[in-house]
This record gives sequence, C-alpha cells and structure tokens, in this order.
Amino acid sequence: MSFRTTTAAALALATTAAPAFADEVNVYSYRQPQLIQPLTDAFTKATGIEVNVAYLEKGMVERLLAEGDRSPADLILTVDISRLAAAVDAGVTQPVTSDTLIQNVPAQYRDPDNQWFGVTTRARIVYASKDRVADGELTSYEELATPEWEGRICTRSGTHPYTIALVSAMIHHHGEKAAKEWLEGVKANLARKPQGNDRAQVKAIWAGQCDVSLGNTYYMGEMLEDEEQAEWANSVRILFPEFENGGTHVNISGVAMTKAAPNRDNALKMMEYLTSPEAQEIYAAANYEYPIAPGTEPVALVNNWGSFTADDVNLMTLAGYSADALRLVEEVDFDG
Repeated sequence: MSFRTTTAAALALATTAAPAFADEVNVYSYRQPQLIQPLTDAFTKATGIEVNVAYLEKGMVERLLAEGDRSPADLILTVDISRLAAAVDAGVTQPVTSDTLIQNVPAQYRDPDNQWFGVTTRARIVYASKDRVADGELTSYEELATPEWEGRICTRSGTHPYTIALVSAMIHHHGEKAAKEWLEGVKANLARKPQGNDRAQVKAIWAGQCDVSLGNTYYMGEMLEDEEQAEWANSVRILFPEFENGGTHVNISGVAMTKAAPNRDNALKMMEYLTSPEAQEIYAAANYEYPIAPGTEPVALVNNWGSFTADDVNLMTLAGYSADALRLVEEVDFDG
C-alpha cells in the first residue's frame, strides 16, 4: 500500500471509510524520512507489521480534522510539545492505556491523560564561541538578559515553537512579569535581528557576528555531517545552561494515537516498540537526540557534549503557557 499521499488525495480519503488491515499501521509524520526509516524498518522486522508513512511539512491537525472518522492515520509522530498539545486540543488523538508505555516513558515526558508519549528528547542549549566565551562564563538562561551579553547574542525568531517553549518555561519558573523583562533583556543584547534557523546562528558565531546563540543539541551532530557546516560546528562548544530554580530546558519528539485509528492494535504495538530500549537507541542515534527509556544511553558523540540535569516540569504544563509566551514575545516586539 502506498501511503505517501498528496493533499488532494488526502481529501479524497476523507470521503471513503478507511479499511483496517491486520498487517499494517499508518503514520502521519513531521519528521524527515531518513530520520524514522531505521525505526520503521526495525519495527516491521520485529513484528511483521508494515508501516506506511505520510511525510507532512505542515497542516497535520487540519488534515486529521478534515478526514474525521474516516482518516486512515493510526499514529502521528512529531516534534515539539506545542504541536503535540495542539493535536490534543483539537480532539484528533485518543488516550492510550499501556503499562509498557508508563514503564518506558518518565512522567514529565508524557501527557498526564496519556494522549501522547515522548520518544526522544533534545536540550535547548547555548552554542558558544570557543575563542570568545570563557569556560563558566554563562551558566543560566537568566544570564542571557544581563548587560554582559550586550551585542553578543544571535537567535531565531521569537515566535518559533522552540523559542515559545523556552519562554513558557521562563514563565513557569519566574512568572509573566519576570519573563517579559527577560525577553526585553535578551532583545537588548541581540547582535542582529532574529533570523534563520538554529544552524544559521552557529554560522553567525563562526563568522564573528555574535558570540553565543540558542539552539537544539542535535544540530551539532547534523552540522558535523556536512562538509561546509562542520567548520561552523567546530568553532563552538555546547553549554548546558539551567534555570536558576530548575534544570536545562528540554523538548521532545513524541507519538500519539489518532482518534480514528483504524488499526488500533497495531498502532499500540508500534507505540510500545517506539518507547522500548532497542527502538529508543536506534531513533536517538539517527537523530543525535537523547533516548528516554530507563537504562538507555545516547550515542558516543552526544555523550561527549557533556551531561546535564533536565528540567523536571511536565511538558504539558509548559504547553499551557504557550499563548501567554507568544503574547509576551509580541508585546516586546522581539523580532522587530
């Protein structure tokens, strides 16, 4: 069965009841094909269940809403707590009861109502110039707003989900007033207007335009794989800042079962497999991320970046601050 549908085909699917097959599971994914192919291949080899994946760039929730009960999708696989929370809020997922999932996924990395489960984590860290930032010069997120960093920070847009999640965590730890003051302080310290992705910030550090930037850990691994970008990566080191009353901010990739799920039993098997130690290490290696199942370790390269204590707030709690975080970003005109 070919499941790599176009948007037009997806609308056609919504007009015909989706049949359930005993030997397959259907996934809508925001993750790039090369990142999840090793997982799907391993799952099929272990279970005999074929995995059909529709790779989407945007509009996953809208597509599921349009398809309704006739949707062929059993699972969604995506990144960032804001996207998982949006799926839950839209009513396109369903709760899942599984002792295996509860055992494999720590409480802060799963929905309190079991609507989604984390698969891997990534830390939102600081990339720092090896030449212009001394060891121990920056240890907390709060410090990014202090005068010491004036003209030294690069970052992507304040409205990007990665930034919104970090601002949400700042609200959680310090309240709205302090979070707004922090945003104003960081904006005052920017070396340039927010622009580009996380890798573009590291390139700017390499080019001498700024000294530090915010970014996700896995981009270091991805840059080192690229001949041109490896030079950027080798100009920086990773710092693991913490909140003053917490740990290092992390986000997740996660999986949820759709409300329609025509192949529910197979979908549950795949969810349980994704959180197993075997699958966790396959997935984390492919993505340069951190596995979350007990007893698992990241690959050697990721381990070499250093250890950190992850903030222990439940990510769904942070999702509840997303609207407030976006409002604060707009109030301070962070991208202006």
